[in-house]
Amino acid sequence: MFDLNGALERFAGKLALENILAAAVTLLVCMVAVRLLLKLARRLLCRTKLEERIRRYILMLVKLVLYTLTVVFTAGSLGVNMTSLVALLSVGSLGVTLAAEDVLGNVAGGLVILSSHPFAIGDFIESGGVSGTVEEISLNHTRLITPDGLTALLPNKELAASKVTNYTTLGRRRIVWKMSAAYDAPTETVKTACYRAVEATEHILPDPAPAVYLTAFGESGIDFTVYCWALAEDFWTTQFALAENLRAEFAKAQVEIPYNKLDVQITKAPK
Repeated sequence: MFDLNGALERFAGKLALENILAAAVTLLVCMVAVRLLLKLARRLLCRTKLEERIRRYILMLVKLVLYTLTVVFTAGSLGVNMTSLVALLSVGSLGVTLAAEDVLGNVAGGLVILSSHPFAIGDFIESGGVSGTVEEISLNHTRLITPDGLTALLPNKELAASKVTNYTTLGRRRIVWKMSAAYDAPTETVKTACYRAVEATEHILPDPAPAVYLTAFGESGIDFTVYCWALAEDFWTTQFALAENLRAEFAKAQVEIPYNKLDVQITKAPK
């Protein structure tokens, strides 16, 4: 059976007085050096244009490295085998890295986002098929509020590596709305109805100019697509208003909106 007390007594007996004094002096020198280096790091970080959060995270990393070195140097002064200590720390660091690979990836992605500023809190962005207003940017994730009022958490690791569209930076968003018309409706009549709907809709920008195109021939009707622009903050209300105006203008122009229907014929069986 392993005798812990005995092992500690044997280790303490091996510690010479000069080793203890050397370790105390090393610890004192390291703590003074750590304090000076941290003060220097703070001054250098304050001169940068990095955000306050990024400066805090970098300072925490610097502290971790300096205190780890302090432990290593102090242990070496006590006569601890440095090779074994460094190997133990390396194995521990590798284990932590493998166990927290996703977390570290998210942290790295968060630092990239915070330093490059592809978007800011309050911006409306889209990435990976998810869109919403940025509510929070942390080291681990970015929180969005979707147009449906739901909360979406996007891992920073994936967000930093994927395509991000920032609609707020551009200041405007394009509205793309498809409408179907019956095959017997003249093309010009349909396009005129679409343009009238655009004119009746508030907040549609005149530049770029709205456009209407015949885009597809469906099974039951012809598809027309309306392209127009609105300010980012007016996008949703403008899009819904446009849809209502299109239905109203189609009705005025007597343009039928096709829909799937089933014709059933009942025949009387011969006697």
